[in-house]
Amino acid sequence: MRSFWMLVAAFLFACMGVLVKLGAGHFTSIELVFYRSLMGVGITYLFIRHHRLTLKTGYWKTHCCRSLAGLGSLLMFFYCVTELPLATAISLNYTWPLFMALFSTLILREQLHWPMVLAVALGFVGVVFLLRPTLNNDHWTAASLGLASGFFAAIAYMNVRQLGNLGESEWRIVFYFTLISTLITGVWLALTTFNPVTQQNMYLLIGIGITATLAQLAMTRAYRTGTTLVVSSLGYSTVLFAGMWGILVWNELLPPIAWLGMVLVIAGGTLSGILGHKIALKTRS
Repeated sequence: MRSFWMLVAAFLFACMGVLVKLGAGHFTSIELVFYRSLMGVGITYLFIRHHRLTLKTGYWKTHCCRSLAGLGSLLMFFYCVTELPLATAISLNYTWPLFMALFSTLILREQLHWPMVLAVALGFVGVVFLLRPTLNNDHWTAASLGLASGFFAAIAYMNVRQLGNLGESEWRIVFYFTLISTLITGVWLALTTFNPVTQQNMYLLIGIGITATLAQLAMTRAYRTGTTLVVSSLGYSTVLFAGMWGILVWNELLPPIAWLGMVLVIAGGTLSGILGHKIALKTRS
């Protein structure tokens, strides 16, 4: 049952996507990332202070690499959400396990395993099926950025794994990510302009911050107490929740081939996780 905290996280991430899409009528993607990060850094700092945890770290370079990659992924993902059907945008972002599998072979120099190659190929075939029937010509920029968000998310997750191996707590990792993201987007907006925050749109910002933070907490608990493979597989339920929200809120009825593409992306990502876990166990033994 502990693994099913990931279902809670998936539902909350999909809710965050809905609020981001609604917030696009009032704020730019950079502003939405800024307010999301600002609320996240506040919540994590209060938790750290309450539990008397230390913020001291000796791995600034890795934290910065993780934060910059994560921020890039988040900016592109939020823009993609505002321009594309919600389920399409989230499916593109969830290609990160496929890129992780590629990085393991190309960057980490792990041995090439043909089942892994087939799993990655299956996932990217799903991307092709997902995009071809659902996008207009003027949406391909957003689609490319959505796919790039998955690429940079994979880099961020690699850095998170490295920080975890170095003994950094998840709260410290999240705190520095949200802090660096707030500072960078805050400076960016200070040099441009802020849209006004009103009583009507303020609730969207609060909702984005709360759902994003609670989703992170639920996901963290799932990975800490649940079975990794089960948790990773349940994470893809975000795509299904997003599809339902898209139909209910915006009547985003995708063609069957697009749903087939989502299934292939989910299958490719899940198989990549399972095979990667088995390969890691064999390497350790």
